[in-house]
Amino acid sequence: MAVHEKIGTMIEDLTRWRRELHTCPETAFSEAETSAYVAEKLLSFGLDVDRGLAGTGIVATIRRGEGDRPAIGLRSDMDALDITEATGLPYASRNEGKMHACGHDGHMVMLLGAARYLAENDTFRGTVHFIFQPAEENEGGGGRMVREGLFERFPVRSVFAMHNFPVLKEGTFAICKGPMMAAYDVFDIRITGRGGHAATPQNVKDPILASAYLVNLLQSVVSRDINPTQAAVVSVTEIHGGTSYNIIPDTVSLRGTTRHFLTQVQDRVESRIREICAGLSASFDIAVNVTYERRYPPLVNTDRETEEAIRAAILVSGSDRVLTDIVPVMTSEDFAFMLKERPGAYMGIGAGRPRENGFLHQAKYDFNDRILPIGASYWATLVETVLPKTS
Repeated sequence: MAVHEKIGTMIEDLTRWRRELHTCPETAFSEAETSAYVAEKLLSFGLDVDRGLAGTGIVATIRRGEGDRPAIGLRSDMDALDITEATGLPYASRNEGKMHACGHDGHMVMLLGAARYLAENDTFRGTVHFIFQPAEENEGGGGRMVREGLFERFPVRSVFAMHNFPVLKEGTFAICKGPMMAAYDVFDIRITGRGGHAATPQNVKDPILASAYLVNLLQSVVSRDINPTQAAVVSVTEIHGGTSYNIIPDTVSLRGTTRHFLTQVQDRVESRIREICAGLSASFDIAVNVTYERRYPPLVNTDRETEEAIRAAILVSGSDRVLTDIVPVMTSEDFAFMLKERPGAYMGIGAGRPRENGFLHQAKYDFNDRILPIGASYWATLVETVLPKTS
């Protein structure tokens, strides 16, 4: 494994930074302490630092060489999750009900390590923008940064991101060309009938019964309306209604998510949900109101940038530890908004140790600090190979 020698000497600093960030998790668009910590580090490395995109976002820049040279962007997420930590670690969250349960603390530090190394060593020619993005979890901070002018203010030829995967062996990498992660949509459905005494159901219009039918009908969207060769998911994740054993309520609310890679599949899923709800309304003589929101687009890696990412990963970990054609997954990532605007690639880095460190989005999860220099070396190698000093 070819961890940069100078990055390897940073392991104590990288581990300390990661654990300090782990103690102060902040959720979407409230990452004030996190943003200040990251900005202070970047300024101490001598980078130009711009703050304020999407509220708490940061873009820090290193320029090397004269003339019209290419620029690339490297992105890390910053936000935490609404989870109460149960690790019992000495550096556990001190913010009640908040936790870095997805490894964004580690992602920030891997990019900080690369920024420090590249600031201290004259090893590339061009411009690198280090993008620290708020609100990846559910709220689309990447899309907000794009809408607020990220690529107009900081033009780039291409943009890259990386996420830790505990299910992969420590220090491995994984990627694929084309679609890698699915689009993320959400729906809210409110069923309004007429409640009453549970002993006289003939006098009510029962939203509970209607909701039971609806959950089953929604499962037919994927099984009967979508081509089996085209991936889609429809999941009902919340049902709320009723207050007592003997009262049929007036209303029931359902919420859920859909996932897909293709726009035509997305269109079909939404239209069928609306049609099913309209039919349910007519069948039960009750009101059914649907709110359907398209949140994140699919994450699609472009060919050239995927090859560049693969080349850097192989230089760090070796060809036998880089998976180049993984199966796309139905989870989602708002880095997709950046990839809609610029070519780029999203890389997975194996964190391993799921039994000891837990899986993503679990209360006992902890980032594996041993991969910090590996991830930082990947970022540095990517810069040095995409923007070589000899060009």
